[in-house]
Amino acid sequence: MGRRPLRFAMLTTFYPPFSFGGDAIGIQRLSRSLIRRGHEVTVIHDVDSFRALSAGPEPPEPPVESGLTVHRLRSGKGIFSPLLTQQLGRPVLNGRRIRRILEDGDFDVIHFNNISLAGGPGLLALGDAVKVYEAHEHWLVCPTHVLWRHNREVCTGRQCLRCVLRHRRPPQVWRYSDFLDRQLDHVDLIIAKSEFSREKHAEFGLSRSMEVLPYFLKDRVPVSGETTDPATHGKPYFLFVGRLERIKGLDDVLPIFRAYEGADLLIAGEGSHEPSLRRLADGSPHIHFLGRVDPETLHQYYSRAIALIVPSICYETFGIILIEAFRHGTPVIARRIGPFPEIIRACGAGELFEGPSDLEASMRRLQNDPSHRRKLSRAAERGFDSNWSESVVVPQYLALVERAARDSGRLDVAEALLATSNGAAPDQPVAEGLSY
Repeated sequence: MGRRPLRFAMLTTFYPPFSFGGDAIGIQRLSRSLIRRGHEVTVIHDVDSFRALSAGPEPPEPPVESGLTVHRLRSGKGIFSPLLTQQLGRPVLNGRRIRRILEDGDFDVIHFNNISLAGGPGLLALGDAVKVYEAHEHWLVCPTHVLWRHNREVCTGRQCLRCVLRHRRPPQVWRYSDFLDRQLDHVDLIIAKSEFSREKHAEFGLSRSMEVLPYFLKDRVPVSGETTDPATHGKPYFLFVGRLERIKGLDDVLPIFRAYEGADLLIAGEGSHEPSLRRLADGSPHIHFLGRVDPETLHQYYSRAIALIVPSICYETFGIILIEAFRHGTPVIARRIGPFPEIIRACGAGELFEGPSDLEASMRRLQNDPSHRRKLSRAAERGFDSNWSESVVVPQYLALVERAARDSGRLDVAEALLATSNGAAPDQPVAEGLSY
């Protein structure tokens, strides 16, 4: 079987611009990369879920991209559609349409992402193709997705019923049966985003094996000379990027900057915890809230920062902001939790902290020792190129899917994937990155 384009279906609850975070951007990034390699991609996502969780107006739909088909599911019943899915674990109102799209599409690969509200485990049985599930969150083993127990601490053992009530979510009866396990039997490949996340899935009861595949960004293009910098800040600064939620850990970072004279803290992002953080920072001339920042301006903030501070207190599955910093040669100071030590060890481009004193010591070391920071900066660039660039990760993805296709007896798909797994993605001017 020679080289031929493959047809991929991406199923997900959220997809830009009807999305909130990094998982949707990661799906978009992979879809565009597959298209650049000559494949066709169809995305199926749930607008009702986005509207149920978004307080703002509905975003305008972007222009149609060549090679991409997007089906935006609207049940006509508003919040009732995702609520029924959350409770029953099945695509109650959109199931017929999804089934028809998958049958008519004659797909080679069906790639399930965050499907919690788009159809739940019931989606996994639909369609006839090589099936991939990518665990962007810990939804497979955690009703709240994030292993954040009772909305106050990392989860070290199951107390699910009390926990979901603390999170103000209705319990899901299907989680107390073998329904999810039976649906996962339809899946040929399950992907974890880090070794840490794979271990957590196993610890919390997932019996299926997982392969580890990290997020990626477009290959780094070295820049020579000075560039125009619309995001210039008048003083040296450290940078925080992310949603402003309590689990992101800024509460014990801001007090440091109230007394830290050498540099400012720039905070890029929005979220429900922002009012509390602003009260904590009130009166400090060293703490600056940037609000939502577009990707291009955010790139400039990364490139001029002394370091990115990542103080999350919850179990992330990866931490894409770390590799965004590495892509710009920016070192990272991250809390010693979750996958962050794994990512830092992979390239040696940062430091880890456990408490405020450790964090401040790392800040002073990176600011006051230019040679140390240059060493970490070079390590960041090398580490990104070797571990998290598109030209490295996407061939790994195609190779994993090729092996899954071969193991499941779909030799035509396997041979087609083998012929394209090392194909280079042409450089195209595609907008890239998250807005925070």
